[in-house]
Amino acid sequence: MTPKQAAFVDEYLIDLNATQAAIRAGYSAKTAEWIGPQLLGKSHVSAAIAKRMEDRSKRTEITQDRVLTDIELIKQDAMRKAYDKNGNEAMINHTSALKACELQGRHLQMWNDKVALTIETTTDEELHARIADLARKAGITGAII
Repeated sequence: MTPKQAAFVDEYLIDLNATQAAIRAGYSAKTAEWIGPQLLGKSHVSAAIAKRMEDRSKRTEITQDRVLTDIELIKQDAMRKAYDKNGNEAMINHTSALKACELQGRHLQMWNDKVALTIETTTDEELHARIADLARKAGITGAII
């Protein structure tokens, strides 16, 4: 691994942003947008990142289970009932409870914030045939195109 690649690994672990890590590691800002992902695609670089992340996880003892447990504890605390000055029962902190639920839902991939598009290419002949077929099914006669 080159010194720049090693620097990229160090920088990538800061915020997991390949473009910014490439810039901070000394790659050109003009090319960082494609250099960063290219570096992540190199097996020796991705292996070094995975190893460092595993080492950090062991060192800090932060695991997915621990994070999820902490989120659950925060949610339960935020959802506790308390009484306001007028004696009305209310949840302690709606905002924190909602955020904890959101994080749990994201972990379970209950919703997807990304939009996936599929582009289908069709020849002019196929398109004309599909239009003619739809027109026939709709009972339209005569030239459409």
